[in-house]
Amino acid sequence: MNGCIAHPVPPATLKELRATDDAGRVPAPFTDDEGGAPLRCCLRHSRAGERIALVSYAPLRRWAAETGADPGPYDEQGPVFVHAEECAGPETDGLPFTNSHRTLRRYSAEGHILGGRLIGDPGAFEYALREAFDDPAVALVHVRAVEYGCFLYEVRRA
Repeated sequence: MNGCIAHPVPPATLKELRATDDAGRVPAPFTDDEGGAPLRCCLRHSRAGERIALVSYAPLRRWAAETGADPGPYDEQGPVFVHAEECAGPETDGLPFTNSHRTLRRYSAEGHILGGRLIGDPGAFEYALREAFDDPAVALVHVRAVEYGCFLYEVRRA
């Protein structure tokens, strides 16, 4: 979608998370025998045989530290899959993981939630994202999985 960029977990943050995650735990990498885990480092699904780790990540907290926002009670952390070792990052600049039910959460520049939207039809994803950014108060959008509520990636204006 023009005007928006999907942001993976930044490389410097990944380096930190691979040592100690945002919950203070040391990750336990494993070989993904089946593949299909949504990787937040390169915004694609894992492939069978890749080494990955499930780490705790606080995306809004880290964004707030970067921007000076105060998310208050909206600060949360949750599980995300990443490659166990450094990877090349996204292979495309498109919007990933849009082929399933998703939730879009909108946040203000202050870090407060402005609402959300359930996307039941994958074909409606880009429209819902465009609609979110039509509101000038929206600074960023978190794309999340419906099944577990997991953070998938952040979208900001280009």
